[in-house]
Amino acid sequence: MILELPKRWGKNSEFEGGKSTVNCSTTPVAERFFTSSTSLTLKHAAWYPSEMLDPHIVLLTSDNVIRIYSLREPQTPTKVIVLSEAEEESLILSKGRAYTASLGETAVAFDFGPLSAVPKNIFGQKGKDEVLAYPLYILYENGETFLTYVSLLHSPGSVGKLLGPLPMHPAAEDNYGYDACAVLCLPCVPNILVIATESGMLYHCVVLEGEEEDDQTSEKSWDSRADLIPSLYVFECVELELALKLASGEDEPFDSDFSCPIRLHRDEEDKDSLQELATEQKCFVEHILCTKPLPCRQPAPTRGFWIVPDIPGPTMVCITSNYECVVRPLLSSEKDTAPPPEECLQLISRATQVFREQYILKQDLAKEEIQRRVKLLRDQKKKQLEDLSYCREERKSLREMAERLADKYEEAKEKQEDIMTRMKKVLHSFHSQLPVLSDSERDMKKELQLIPDQLRHLGNAIKQVTMKKDYQQRKMEKVLSPQKRTITLSAYQRKCIQSILKEE
Repeated sequence: MILELPKRWGKNSEFEGGKSTVNCSTTPVAERFFTSSTSLTLKHAAWYPSEMLDPHIVLLTSDNVIRIYSLREPQTPTKVIVLSEAEEESLILSKGRAYTASLGETAVAFDFGPLSAVPKNIFGQKGKDEVLAYPLYILYENGETFLTYVSLLHSPGSVGKLLGPLPMHPAAEDNYGYDACAVLCLPCVPNILVIATESGMLYHCVVLEGEEEDDQTSEKSWDSRADLIPSLYVFECVELELALKLASGEDEPFDSDFSCPIRLHRDEEDKDSLQELATEQKCFVEHILCTKPLPCRQPAPTRGFWIVPDIPGPTMVCITSNYECVVRPLLSSEKDTAPPPEECLQLISRATQVFREQYILKQDLAKEEIQRRVKLLRDQKKKQLEDLSYCREERKSLREMAERLADKYEEAKEKQEDIMTRMKKVLHSFHSQLPVLSDSERDMKKELQLIPDQLRHLGNAIKQVTMKKDYQQRKMEKVLSPQKRTITLSAYQRKCIQSILKEE
C-alpha cells in the first residue's frame, strides 16, 4: 500500500495549512497478486532510483522473485526478475517454505547502486555501445551477493543476466555469516556495500573489478560477460552489541544466541564523510535507543523508527511495542514495575565496565597525551625564551654596528665628493693644456672652414635675386605705361582705299 501525504503550506509548513485531520490518497500495489498467493510474504521493498520516469516500486517476495511495479499500473508488474530455477519452485515444504529457503539460498534484501554505463551484451543485445543502467545488488540469506543491471529508461523489460555470487576477499571460513538480513549501497566511487547479519555484524565492502587470477574469472574466461563480475573487498567489520554484556567473571555467562533483523538506512545529508574512507579512521557505533537492556528482560520491539531532519537538529521518532510515539530522547522505564536487585546490579556492573573501558581509559590516555604535550610545550617555551634573549643581544649589537657603519659611510661620502671635485678640476686643466684638438674642437674647426664658402654662395644667390627683381620691375613698368602705336599703310592699301572712296 502506497500512502501519498498532502502538501504542506502555511506559517509552520503543516499538512494542508495545519488541519487537525487530513485526507491521504492510497494506492494498493499488487493487491490481487498477494490476495491470491497467501503463502507469499514480502521480504523487501524499495523505490526505483530514477528521477526521469514515473514512480516505480520494487518488491522482493519469498518466492525469490523481484517485481517492479509502476504506480500508473500498480497491479501489473513492469519487470519480473526470477532469482531461482524453475524446478526449485515446486519443492515446497508443508509450511510453505522451499528447500532453498531452508538452506539460506533465498534473497532477503537488495539495493540499487548509482547509475553506470554497461555494454549492451549484458542485456543480450548486439553491439559494442554502452547503455546507462542501475546496478542491483541482491543479498541472499547465506551471505552471498548477486548483481544484475536494470534499465527502465531505454528499453522497458530489459534486465541484465544475474551475475554472481560475487567473490569476497579476504576469504572466510563461515563466508562472513549465514544469517545475512540487509544490504546497503553507498553512492561513491568505487561503490561501498554494507552487509548486515542478524547476529549484529556489519561488513563494509568495496566493490572493485575482478582480478584476472581469480578462479571464477579464469574458468569463465570464454564468456565476455564474466569480466563484468566484480569482487567485494571487506575492509572493515563492525560488531553491534544487541544486548548488554557483563565483564568476564562478574556473573554467569548467558545465552548469546540472541539475534534480530537489522534495517540499514543511509544518511542523505552526510555525503562528505564517504571521502574519509581512504583514511585510517575506524567506524564508531552509538546506541540511540535501547529496548532490551538485559538478556533476561522481555523483548520490546519497536514498531517504527525514523530520524527526521529538522532546522534545530535531527529528531528521533520511535513507536514502541505498546504503540507509544516517542519524539524526544528520554531515558525512561515503566514506573509500575521496578527492576529486581539482580538486574540493577547487572546494569550498574555494565555501566561501570563501560565507564572504565570506554571513558576512564580514554581519559587516562588523553591525560597522558596532554601531559606529554605540556612537557613538550614547556621545553619549546624554554628554548624559545633562550632564542629570544639571544636575538635581543644580537639586535643590540647589530644596532651599534649599524651606527658605526652609518658614521663611516658619511665620512666616506664626504671624502668621495671632495675627490670627485678635485678630479673634475684636474681633467679640465689637463684638457685645456693638450696640444691636440679634441673631437669637439675639430668639429668646430670644420664648421668654421665651411662658413666662407657658404657666404660666397649666398652672395651669388643674392645677386641673382637682385637682378631678377630689377628685371621684373622693368617689365611691370612697361605693362603699366604703354606707348601709342603709329599705323602705316602700304602703297597698295592706300590705292585700294582711294579707289573705294572715289566710287562712293
